[in-house]
Amino acid sequence: MKRYEKFVLEAEQGINFEVSEGTNGELIIRALSINKEDICSKNYANPPIPEGYKHTEGEWNNGFVIEKCSDGSQFVWIPVESLDANGTLDGIFFSEKFGRRNYMNYKFFDDEFSEDLNNELLEQLESVKKYGGFYISRYNISKSLTGKPQSVKGVMPWVRINFYDAKKVAATIEDNKAVKSHLTFGAEYDSVLEWFIKTEVKTLAEIEDDSTEWGNHKNTENSPMKVVETGSREEWCANNIYDFAGNVDEWTQEQKGHLLRVIRGSSCNDYGKNIPVAYRCRSNPRIRYYNTGFRVALCIK
Repeated sequence: MKRYEKFVLEAEQGINFEVSEGTNGELIIRALSINKEDICSKNYANPPIPEGYKHTEGEWNNGFVIEKCSDGSQFVWIPVESLDANGTLDGIFFSEKFGRRNYMNYKFFDDEFSEDLNNELLEQLESVKKYGGFYISRYNISKSLTGKPQSVKGVMPWVRINFYDAKKVAATIEDNKAVKSHLTFGAEYDSVLEWFIKTEVKTLAEIEDDSTEWGNHKNTENSPMKVVETGSREEWCANNIYDFAGNVDEWTQEQKGHLLRVIRGSSCNDYGKNIPVAYRCRSNPRIRYYNTGFRVALCIK
């Protein structure tokens, strides 16, 4: 039998070895474990497709789109685990991939901007850990001819809806054993913005300084100066998500103090330089604003 002076063990990252001597002088090599966290972190590149949906276009890193077979509503995958860990969930530590970002030097604490870690957000956090990301509506939510909420192209966004109704409507889009919908959290909104920066489709300056060039704003070239149909122009699209900047601003579940809710971004009546997509507006949750709409996110169970 040929003897070797050296031998090499190779394995995928995360596999650990233990080397020991057996009772008969033999060399024992044991593969101990696989780092499950590392495996989980790769799930973002293989987005789950819930039952009742189909993949229509895009890859995980440039806008993976799924469509609801029953009504054509579309959603885009946000690969959270591919982001930098510079977000916050508790408002104190900025070490989360899934979380709010401190764009425009906003302060995050109870008397300023905050977001409760309620059951709905905690469920989404666990889903993000499991699958590596989440889905957000490709378009602002609109109303079908039968009055049902939808995320489709070429229709007027659902505006003049207050926070409470938007939250209630958002929860009706999906609620089954596979997937559940909800009004977008601030942690989700900012994770989308951070993904735009990470993939270099938008710069930090276009996020927090001037969003004029990629949305329907008052100072946009050839601006229609009014709310228009969802997905109207390709230049208002980033990673297959339309109208994130401009056209209508959006209710989120973030709050200001204990009484006010937070509307994000800007509308067709705003200047993209003064009110960029990262902007947070303190708002009365009972008022129905003319140019305020909303999006939904999906929690995969």
